[in-house]
Amino acid sequence: MSEESDSLRTSPSVASLSENELPPPPEPPGYVCSLTEDLVTKAREELQEKPEWRLRDVQALRDMVRKEYPNLSTSLDDAFLLRFLRARKFDYDRALQLLVNYHSCRRSWPEVFNNLKPSALKDVLASGFLTVLPHTDPRGCHVVCIRPDRWIPSNYPITENIRAIYLTLEKLIQSEETQDGFPIRIKAVHVVNEPRIFKGIFAIIKPFLKEKIANRFFLHGSDLNSLHTNLPRSILPKEYGGTAGELDTATWNAVLLASEDDFVKEFCQPVPACDSILGQTLLPEGLTSDAQCDDSLRAVKSQLYSCY
Repeated sequence: MSEESDSLRTSPSVASLSENELPPPPEPPGYVCSLTEDLVTKAREELQEKPEWRLRDVQALRDMVRKEYPNLSTSLDDAFLLRFLRARKFDYDRALQLLVNYHSCRRSWPEVFNNLKPSALKDVLASGFLTVLPHTDPRGCHVVCIRPDRWIPSNYPITENIRAIYLTLEKLIQSEETQDGFPIRIKAVHVVNEPRIFKGIFAIIKPFLKEKIANRFFLHGSDLNSLHTNLPRSILPKEYGGTAGELDTATWNAVLLASEDDFVKEFCQPVPACDSILGQTLLPEGLTSDAQCDDSLRAVKSQLYSCY
């Protein structure tokens, strides 16, 4: 008994400590760089990312979040915060704003982001609406293939397609090699087999786009030779005049479904009810959870998005 009593006296439980004596919360997992030497050099030249200052910059952004948005309920892991620093070329203020906008969009559009996991989107994945080509382009950009004609509006609302696209982009940016915007940056949008009405619509909206964004849209119509001047045939499936075989959607679907636990952890947890700290919401205008689009939209047969 005496030994046990001595032990209790010299080893007080956490419950007996005062609030000021509680141990600090554990630090987020440390960052381990997975970039090749070439990509480290590219990040330094294009994003102003200096390896020797990387963790200092991450800590600076982490401190800003804790001070200015203590209720944001965001991940503060090194790798997660690096996405936003890279997307804004290590400008702390702009990276913080992007992080806040990211969470604002997620919380203001629950029909897209709530319960966002691969198993909830099996119908979209099975339809072949989108996939990621197995080979990158010569710049190392991944190519996302979207085929609107595979969507049957009576089967599910358009928001399910948006959820599948977002799911795919989230999966892509888990790899450091893809982090350059969104935190992902669209390098080009190649549209093939588009109807004439699409060209007219794009001509109307183009003046309202930033010049840099507008110049990244390429409308090829049925001219696959035009497409091949931008994307080599060696990475394209047979459907787009390429030599990479039949378009495979099953492999990317399997990649997403294998990531179920990651998405459950990130998107299927309770969200704080009070979002006043996020300011104005970013819900896109004119789109509701049960939005259904006219079949004419399905005439846009397929699009190829080349992105990091």
